Amino acid sequence: MDSTASAEPLIEDWPLRPWVLAGILALAGFLIHFLFDGSDPTPTEAAGAAFLFFGSLCAAFSLTPKNPFGAAIFALIAGLVMGGLAYNTVAQDDALAGEEFAFFAGVFATVIALPLFQAEFHRTRLATDYKLTHYHVWTDAVSAAGAIAFLGLSWLMLFLLDALFDLVGINFIDMLIDEAWFGWAWSGGAFGAALGVLRNNLKVIGALQKLVLIVLSMLAIPLAAALVVFLVALLASGGQALWDATEAATPILLTCALGSFVLSNAIIRDDDEARSANRVMQIAALVLAAGIFPLAIFAAISMGIRINQYGLTPERIWALVTIIIATAYGLAYWVGLARGRLQGWAAYLRQANLHLAIATCGIALFLALPILDFGGMSARNQVARLDADKVSPEDFDYAALRWDFGDSGREVLEELVAREGEVSVLAAEARDAEYRPYRYASVDVEPMAERRPNLALTFDDAILAEAFEGLLREQTYRCTESCTALDLGEGPNGKRHAGLVERRGLTHFLLDEDGKLEEYYPSFPGSLVTARDIDSDAEPVPPVVEVRTVEMRQVYSDDMPVGMPFE
Repeated sequence: MDSTASAEPLIEDWPLRPWVLAGILALAGFLIHFLFDGSDPTPTEAAGAAFLFFGSLCAAFSLTPKNPFGAAIFALIAGLVMGGLAYNTVAQDDALAGEEFAFFAGVFATVIALPLFQAEFHRTRLATDYKLTHYHVWTDAVSAAGAIAFLGLSWLMLFLLDALFDLVGINFIDMLIDEAWFGWAWSGGAFGAALGVLRNNLKVIGALQKLVLIVLSMLAIPLAAALVVFLVALLASGGQALWDATEAATPILLTCALGSFVLSNAIIRDDDEARSANRVMQIAALVLAAGIFPLAIFAAISMGIRINQYGLTPERIWALVTIIIATAYGLAYWVGLARGRLQGWAAYLRQANLHLAIATCGIALFLALPILDFGGMSARNQVARLDADKVSPEDFDYAALRWDFGDSGREVLEELVAREGEVSVLAAEARDAEYRPYRYASVDVEPMAERRPNLALTFDDAILAEAFEGLLREQTYRCTESCTALDLGEGPNGKRHAGLVERRGLTHFLLDEDGKLEEYYPSFPGSLVTARDIDSDAEPVPPVVEVRTVEMRQVYSDDMPVGMPFE
C-alpha cells in the first residue's frame, strides 16, 4: 500500500467542511443541553448525551465528501457504544465499583479507534499502513488542539463584543450568554468551524505536526539521561525506594513509561527517512524505548508490594491493567530492539505500535463493558486477608465494603454481619452507617492497634471511652500521635459534651443516642483557639491537658461575640 498516494485524498479541500462541521456540532450541543435540562440526568438522558457528544465528534473528525456513509456508520457505532456505557454508568450508580473507570476505558478505546478507522483498518486489517495511521494520530491531535484554542478565543471575542455593545446600551449578547443552550451551541459551532478549516489545510497541519515532533524530541535527551541515572541508582539500592515510597511510585513510574513511549516515537517518526538523523537523538530514542520495560516492571513490583500490604481494591485492579499494557509495550519494544539490532530496530517498533494499538483498543472496550466485577474481586480478596489474619478485625476496612465495592461488597459485608464476635459487631456498624466515614484518598492507614495507645482518657466512663475508640476506627487520621480525650460535661440538648486534644488543636464532640461522637462547633470564643505552637521536628511529648475557666475581654454586638478576644 503506497502511503504517499493513500494520503493524497486526505488533504483535499472541501469548502463546505467548516459549515457542515459547525452545523453538526452546534446542533449536537443544543440537543445535549436539553437532554440534561440543568438537573441530574436519568440513564436515558445520559445515554442520549453521550451518543450525541461522541458520535458528533467522531463524525467531525472522519467525515469526507468521498466517504460520508462510512464516516456516518463509524460515528453511529461509536455513539451507540459510548451511549450504552453512559447508560450503564448512571443506571448502576454505586451498584458496580469503579464504573467511572470503565467509562473512561470506553473513551480511550474510541480515541484509539478513530485514527485506525481513518487509516481504513476495517478494510486492510493488519496490512494497514503504519505511516498513514501515524499521520492521522498526530494530525487529529494537532487539529483538536487548534480547534480548542479557537474555541477559547471565540468566547473571548464574544465577551469583548458584549462589553462593546454594553457601552451603547445594547445587551442582547449578554442575554444570549446567560442562556445555557446558547453556550452549548456556540461552543459546538465554534469548535466545528475551526476543525473544518484545519482539516481543509492538512498540508499545513502536516508541516506543523513535524514541527511539534521536533520540539518534543528535544525533551528526549534529558529524559533518557535521567532514566539511566534513575535505573542505576534504583538497582544499586536494591529496590529499597520501592519499599519506602510505594504510594507514589506506581503512578510516577507509569507516567515516565508513557513519556518514554511518546518521546521515543517522536524521534523515530513514521519511517526511516523521516527519523531524526541526529546521532544523539537516535541514542536517546533507543534508551527510552529500552527503558519502558524496566519502568513497567518496577511499577508492577511497587503495586505488588502495595497489594501485599493492603489487598486489592477496584482502583488497584485498574492500575494492574495499566501496568500489564505498559509491560506488553515494553516487552514488544525489547523484542523489536533485539530483532532489529542497531540498524532496523525502529521499523520493528513501528510495527509493534500498530499491533499493540489494535490489541489495546480491544482490551479497553472489553473492560468498559459490565462483564468483570472488580468490586467483587476486591471484596473477596479483602475478606481472605481477614480470614488469614493479615489484618485484624479492628483494623479491617468494613466501610470500604459498604461504600467502595458496589453491591458485591455489600453482599460480602452482610456475610460478615452473620458471623459472630467482634467482626459481626463492626460489620453491622459499617452496614448501618448513613455516610462514608472520612479517610484519606487511599485505604492504607496507620493500624488501629498503633493509634489506640496514643489516646489518653481523662475519665472512667466506659460508654464515652467506647465512643472515642469508634471515632478512631472511623476517622483514621486521628491520634497518629499523642492525643487526649476530655469529658466536658453536659452540652446542648442535654447531650454529653466531649473534646479531643491533638497536635492540630481541640475538637469538640457531642455524644448522640447511638453512642457515637458527632463533631460540634461551640459558639463561644474559646472555639477560636487553634493548635499549640509545637516544633514539628521535635520528638512528640504527651501534653498535660486540663480544663480551666478563664475571663477574657471581647466585643459583642446584639449579645453575640464579634472577632477574636483581645485581652
